[in-house]
Amino acid sequence: MRALVFTGPGKAEVLDVPAPVAAAGQVIVDVERAGICGTDVELFTGEMSYLHSGVSSYPLRPGHEWSGRVTAVGAGVDESWLGKRVTGDTMIACGSCHRCRGGRHHVCDGMRELGIRDGLPGALAEQLAFPAPYLYELPDTVDATVGALVEPGGNAQRSVTAAAVDPGERLLILGTGTIGLLAAMIARARGIEVHLLGQHLDFARELGFTQSWTRDTLPALAWDAVIDASNAPELPDLAVQLVEPGRRVVWIGLSGTPSTVDTRDIVLKDVTAVGILGASAGLADAVSAYASGAVNPRPLVAATVSLEGIADALAGNRPPGAGPGPKILAAPRK
Repeated sequence: MRALVFTGPGKAEVLDVPAPVAAAGQVIVDVERAGICGTDVELFTGEMSYLHSGVSSYPLRPGHEWSGRVTAVGAGVDESWLGKRVTGDTMIACGSCHRCRGGRHHVCDGMRELGIRDGLPGALAEQLAFPAPYLYELPDTVDATVGALVEPGGNAQRSVTAAAVDPGERLLILGTGTIGLLAAMIARARGIEVHLLGQHLDFARELGFTQSWTRDTLPALAWDAVIDASNAPELPDLAVQLVEPGRRVVWIGLSGTPSTVDTRDIVLKDVTAVGILGASAGLADAVSAYASGAVNPRPLVAATVSLEGIADALAGNRPPGAGPGPKILAAPRK
C-alpha cells in the first residue's frame, strides 16, 4: 500500500510499504480521511522534542487525525466491527498500571502515540492497523471529513470543560487555529460568551465570532476563563494576567521555545492552572457534538488532497484553490 513517510528532517515521501495485517486485538481500517496538525509539522521539520529524546525516530509514518472503515479484524476482536465507520484515540496505553486503572491512560508510562512515537505507524496511509479497544464508532451523521476532525475536537472539548465556565459567562480564547476555533464553536454551543484573540481574524469573524480581537484592540473586560490555544511563547503569561482572580487558565497550545509564567501571579490571583494533553477524555463528546449538529467543524477544512499533496503542504505550500480554513486533509485511497 501507499503511505506518507518522514525519512528525515524536512523530507516527506509517499512510499510503497507492506500492507498491515490485523494482529490479535487489532482491526484493519481503510483510511478515508486523515489530517495534519502542528505535531506533524514538528515531526516533519525535526523540531519535535520526541525526536531529540529518542521516543520517535526516522523513518516515521505520521497521522493521528483520521476516519475510515473497518475491513478486517484480528483474533479476539468482535466481528461486529466489520464494515463500521470509525475513528480512534491517539493515546494507546498498557491498560493495567495505576494510571490506566484510574482513568488516566493518556499519561501512562507505557503509552504509545499513533503516528507520533515509534511503534504505531500512523493513518496517513491507505490502511491502518489499530487496537480495537481504542475505536470510536461514527454515526451516519458524521461523514469521513468530519470524522477526521474528532481528534482535534476532543482536545477542544477537554479544554472548554477544563475552563469551568457556565452559560452566559465570558471565555477568552488565545489563538485562531484549528483547536482555538473548535474550542470557540464548542463553547458557543454551550451558551458561553466567546471572545477570540489572534492576528488573522477575518475567518473567525466569518464563522460568526464577531468578538475577535488583536492584542491592541482587546477590550478591558472581566475574563471568567482563558484558554491558550496558541504557539506564542508570550501568551501563557498573558493568559494569567488577563483571567479573573479565582478562575481558570487552560493551556493546550505549545510554543517552540519555553514560556515563562510567574507563579507568584498564579498564587496571588488564586488561579487554577490546567494543562491539556491529548483528546482521549473528549472524544466521545466530540462525536456527539458533531453528530447532533451542535458543532459543525466542516468550514475549518481548507482542502482535501492526495498523500502527495500533504507532503507538499508540509513543505509550506498551500494547496491550489484552498479555502480560508486552517485544516488540510488527505484522502489516502484516492
